[in-house]
Amino acid sequence: MKIDTLRIANLRSLADVSLSLAPGVNLFTGANGAGKTSVLEAAYLLSHAGSFRAGSRENLISRSATGFSVFAEVSLESGARHRLGFGKEGGKWAARVDGAAASSFGALVQHAAVVCFEPGSHALIAGPSDERRRFLDWGVFHVEHDFLLAWRRYQRALKQRNSLLRQGGSVDFGLLEPWEAELAQSGQAIDAHRKSYLEQLRLHLARYAAALLPELGAVELVYRRGWPDDLTLDLALRGRRERDLGRGHTTVGCHRADWSIHFEGAPLREHLSRGQEKLTAMAALLSQAALYAANRGEWPVICLDDLASELDRTHQEWVVGQLLQHQVQVLITGTDVPSALETARTTMFHVEQGQVAALL
Repeated sequence: MKIDTLRIANLRSLADVSLSLAPGVNLFTGANGAGKTSVLEAAYLLSHAGSFRAGSRENLISRSATGFSVFAEVSLESGARHRLGFGKEGGKWAARVDGAAASSFGALVQHAAVVCFEPGSHALIAGPSDERRRFLDWGVFHVEHDFLLAWRRYQRALKQRNSLLRQGGSVDFGLLEPWEAELAQSGQAIDAHRKSYLEQLRLHLARYAAALLPELGAVELVYRRGWPDDLTLDLALRGRRERDLGRGHTTVGCHRADWSIHFEGAPLREHLSRGQEKLTAMAALLSQAALYAANRGEWPVICLDDLASELDRTHQEWVVGQLLQHQVQVLITGTDVPSALETARTTMFHVEQGQVAALL
């Protein structure tokens, strides 16, 4: 996938930006706070319908504006082209595909694939489990076509069961049974898709981890599905009814799943330094991009935010070198030209006070 043109209106400090991007490496330089990261964020929004930055969606909108928008023209290796849009106007969040309102954010996301490494990416390794579930489910969504339907069914049933549990007092457990049956059925499909995806991811992770963190030895990817291995989800839900009633929410299921990366030389994630957490996150993100390429026949767009500050020169050069071996579009930010790009063919942009200018 390639982003050919990108138009941004009222996204943080970017009031009115229109860009034509090169199919290879695109570098955005400028002072801290100039708006470089927001350019990458715009591309990411089309692929995830959310930001990689912390905070609510409302924080995306410029202070003096009532809404914002991101539009892009993207092209695929197959020759197909799509016009994609995402934003908020008139108090409503909306997505558009080829000029028409999208039926859901999923209809938008299926046409855009963007993987981003940024200063907060170490949370994929050391942060809360919801970060890892989002990473996992985004990858599964682009591989398994029926995953989204199962996920929606599961979320609907979970919402209904939790609503009954929050009523308090005495609850007729018979009312829980149809929702538990739906959770068990859709949850089984979700769990199978996640396991299959992680098995495929494991092969790529072994290669990237060995290159980025050879001192830590062999790598292992561990998956925890969210309920005891010796029980079906239906039985696990039944066994937790009293406890869940007391807590007011469902404590077992796919929404409690997690995965982790363990090294022979660092069995626990607490054994990793912050620098090693970042490199492990980079290995996971590159693995996800490579797996996407293996399944879809083309690489996603790769965003590298503040690359020179996040990785030392040796690892910068290795990552960039790996990406240059493939037909992949890369968006990189930095206060200066990263050393890894000093000899690479690069399309350059300068960002200053919310304005983005192409450099000849």
